[in-house]
Amino acid sequence: MAAAPFSWINPEPHGIHIAPADCWVDPSRPVDKALVTHGHADHARGGHGQTVATPETLAIMELRYATRDGATPVEYGETIRLPGGVDATYIPAGHVLGSAQILLEHAGERVIVTGDYKRRHDPTCPPFEVTPCDIFITEATFGLPVFCHPPIEEEMRKLLDRLAAHPDRCVLVGAYALGKAQRVIAELRRAGHTDPIYLHGAMEKMCRLYEEHGVDLGELRLVADADKDAMRGHIVVCPPSALNDRWSRRLPDPITAMASGWMRIRQRARQRNVELPLVISDHADWGELTRTIEEVDASENWITHGREDALLRWCQLHQRRARALALVGYEDEDD
Repeated sequence: MAAAPFSWINPEPHGIHIAPADCWVDPSRPVDKALVTHGHADHARGGHGQTVATPETLAIMELRYATRDGATPVEYGETIRLPGGVDATYIPAGHVLGSAQILLEHAGERVIVTGDYKRRHDPTCPPFEVTPCDIFITEATFGLPVFCHPPIEEEMRKLLDRLAAHPDRCVLVGAYALGKAQRVIAELRRAGHTDPIYLHGAMEKMCRLYEEHGVDLGELRLVADADKDAMRGHIVVCPPSALNDRWSRRLPDPITAMASGWMRIRQRARQRNVELPLVISDHADWGELTRTIEEVDASENWITHGREDALLRWCQLHQRRARALALVGYEDEDD
């Protein structure tokens, strides 16, 4: 008897299981063989017997989780053969350095697992590539119509205007340590800001890793190596957790800013005592999620990691087959 269509790919609570190859996509617990889309902690972790990912993601995982044994690099566009006659191809996702969608092919059937992705230009990573498939497994972090991310150029202008208006202070930008911080710095450079940018010590190693992979971040200095007066009129980047920490007392009357898609929600900005909310996200917004589903035009859409209900309803209203997955271990992070 022939196997049922797509019976070889199974969404389990702890990840996507590829049955013929007995391996997992982004598992939240250690497994013998993991295909990893990108380096954020809710998708990547240590302890796997073998980890298959792009070279950049493997470098990030080695830095963050000390994972070196069993690392198997796959370049963008490269197809590898897994056990059981499954082919896996890594395709740019546009989320952070090294992020990839994974195209899985078996018995003439094609499945895309997006991991996290965005559709906006990002100078730190290759853009998302629309890839036809039969089943499209998409994230939905910002899967509500209220989320419509503004052009990043507008947010950079807000930041630089506030800095120029207060030359005796600094602007302290909270940004997630992997991806968001480097994108903010690279976008500031693209906007013509050539002054040194100061870093919290926790940001340095990841910024240097980005530079080693060809991302130009300009002159970076550590807050720990500077006196307070030297940082007046400059931008300082720190983890979100440091925005209102004792560490920030060493800065010259900082204006607190935060770069996150969640800054669209005013209550979140107030909760963090953020004076300058910057709506900058490394995830697709509502319009980009729905446009991507239309462009991929899969026979069925599986929705996970976020606000599944609204996107599921949108698919139903647009005569597109869809289902919500119940995967555990995925977090909002500080996008």
